[in-house]
Amino acid sequence: MLDKIPTKEEMTALVGKSLYDVWNKLCSMINEKYDMDCLWNKGGKAWKYEYKYRRGGKTLCALYARENCIGFMIILGKAERLKFEKDRENYGEEVQKIYDETKTYRDGKWMMFEPIDTSLFDDFIKLLEIKRKPNRK
Repeated sequence: MLDKIPTKEEMTALVGKSLYDVWNKLCSMINEKYDMDCLWNKGGKAWKYEYKYRRGGKTLCALYARENCIGFMIILGKAERLKFEKDRENYGEEVQKIYDETKTYRDGKWMMFEPIDTSLFDDFIKLLEIKRKPNRK
């Protein structure tokens, strides 16, 4: 856990104004569709912050922040990978490429995206819907 949640100013200074806007739009989009617990943590070796969406002990996805960069991670387990593979032609090239290049571990494929704008958001929502049906109308 973090000692204190970063402020808007701290986040803007860390990732920059345009990426902070992308971060906020991504959070808004997830919050619109999902009622989840949101947890701030340290981001490990590669990231300064982790912002995780969880419910009932299961993680939906996590956002990461470091200097001039944000990350969106989603982990697809075996059944979820099969759903993606059945529908992969309905995803953009970049998502397919990251899927193909992501190593598969025993517990799933840990797909990390580093969005610089909102162009992948429709695909992100489809990936989230593979993991969990939206629980907000």
